[in-house]
Amino acid sequence: MKMNAPSPRDALLPDLSVEVAASTFAALGSEQRLNVLRQLVRAGPEGLSMGELGQRAGVTGSTLTHHLKILAQAGLVAQTRRGRSIICAAVAYEELHALADFLIRECCADATTPCEVHRDD
Repeated sequence: MKMNAPSPRDALLPDLSVEVAASTFAALGSEQRLNVLRQLVRAGPEGLSMGELGQRAGVTGSTLTHHLKILAQAGLVAQTRRGRSIICAAVAYEELHALADFLIRECCADATTPCEVHRDD
């Protein structure tokens, strides 16, 4: 069995269990939620107002509120009040890296030929 050498980043990332990964993937299991999170990741730590987020993601009103609630329960986003605005921001960058790493950590581990896919660490 081929074993991939751990990267320096592996030591910094939380090791996800299958249950945690499945729960987080479930929160991202909607095209609209995934797009909302992508917009927040693009915006960076300063986040976006609800109005701007809705406009960028193409989701508004109670639907946006519903999706943000699910993403917040999964620990992926946070909402803070700034004056009269609610600012939403992605807050779980390390967890998102760990989620992606969960899928590729054992890439080609059982392959009999060398893997053509290389991780950028």
